[in-house]
Amino acid sequence: MAQQAALALALALLAACSSAPRRPTPSALANEPARAPTGDAATANDVLFRAMALVGTPYRYGGNSPAGGFDCSGLVDYIYRTSTGLELPRTSSAMADMDAKKVKRMTHLVSGDLVFFDIGGHISHVGVYVGKGRFVHAPNTGGTVRLDDLDGAYWGEHFAYGRRVLN
Repeated sequence: MAQQAALALALALLAACSSAPRRPTPSALANEPARAPTGDAATANDVLFRAMALVGTPYRYGGNSPAGGFDCSGLVDYIYRTSTGLELPRTSSAMADMDAKKVKRMTHLVSGDLVFFDIGGHISHVGVYVGKGRFVHAPNTGGTVRLDDLDGAYWGEHFAYGRRVLN
């Protein structure tokens, strides 16, 4: 019960941090219930808090630390390595090939799942699903780590699938 309350608090903080301009049509996933991996809500909370704390960190190609900046896979590896001790492969395509449960539908994602995007015919981007239709990622040169709607115009079109790294 306490773990579910902590997850709900994390999602409330997520909503409070979303002060960026919103598109006119809200995310259809925003009304989805908050879900954590079965039996691993505490670890999912650690992942969420670590991911949220890195929002605003500069993007840097090949980057894998808060001091030096992040690219997408460096960010995801850092989040998991520092919050769970799990070391992930270095590239988004290698992460996509991991032996972990594949989640094909956005509505079946749980907090802490990795989300993958097919851009240009292959997996070339990854982020961490935080719940309520939002994910944390390091999107592009000149940008920063940020929260985006998974089903937004661009990301929704390129969403490939998720991987459940936490059980």
